[in-house]
Amino acid sequence: MLQEMIDKVKRHPDFHKAGMILCHNGVVRATSKNGKPVNELSVRADRAALRKIVENAKRKKGIIEVLAEVNEGTLHTGDDIMYVVVAGDFRENVFAAMEDLVNTIKAEVTAKRES
Repeated sequence: MLQEMIDKVKRHPDFHKAGMILCHNGVVRATSKNGKPVNELSVRADRAALRKIVENAKRKKGIIEVLAEVNEGTLHTGDDIMYVVVAGDFRENVFAAMEDLVNTIKAEVTAKRES
């Protein structure tokens, strides 16, 4: 999935302006933030909110392309939760966009329940 997203970014008509592609692959941890074991994680995503957030990220300074996917359903330790790919001109623009994007997706798009 991640390689397919990178390949898609490289086909963007403005990719020649890119100096960096940054990727994020969020996975299910074996323990929660408080240290309790996690057997499985139930994930739901607001797809409309995700589209809006991605479109907003594409308008940030120096950003050429943004792709994001969230896996929904019952996931287990090591399973992929979220993929994000950001391409842009310079590191500082791409890193800032990625950090904001991942934090916003986690806060506004995904709903997770550990068990």
